[in-house]
Amino acid sequence: MKISELINEELLVTNLEVNDQWDVFKVLFEKLFKNGYVKETFLEGIINREKSYPTGLLLGKNNVAIPHTDAEHVLKPAIALATLARPVIFRNMANPQEEVPVKIVFMLALNSPHSQVEMLQQLVSLFQNDDILNQILNVKGGDEVIEIIKNAAL
Repeated sequence: MKISELINEELLVTNLEVNDQWDVFKVLFEKLFKNGYVKETFLEGIINREKSYPTGLLLGKNNVAIPHTDAEHVLKPAIALATLARPVIFRNMANPQEEVPVKIVFMLALNSPHSQVEMLQQLVSLFQNDDILNQILNVKGGDEVIEIIKNAAL
């Protein structure tokens, strides 16, 4: 399964104005829940997992976060995505003591552990391409984000 198959326009928010990572989680959860991708327990699962296993990735200019939770909270696989008007602080996945100002959040709703590994590998290759991250940050609408990801063959 490819990233482009899991991202839909109804699950995208560009230039989101929020105060912290918990606000981002609520907004993306609402989109996933309203569109039938996740159970009500998903938000609590995301929050609890983030507290124990932070998901901020320090990439340099365009830091990202990939919050996710257990498959039991997911009805059908999807990725919700938000670009942020201002960076919000996440904890670093590699060093939880460190703060990471994040600009793009990919919330993963995956319903099988196997797909999680595969998806993380694809996301890592996406994150290694600063041009693609810049393009995603500069678009006006969700349909453009989908085009960028499809053109990147992801």
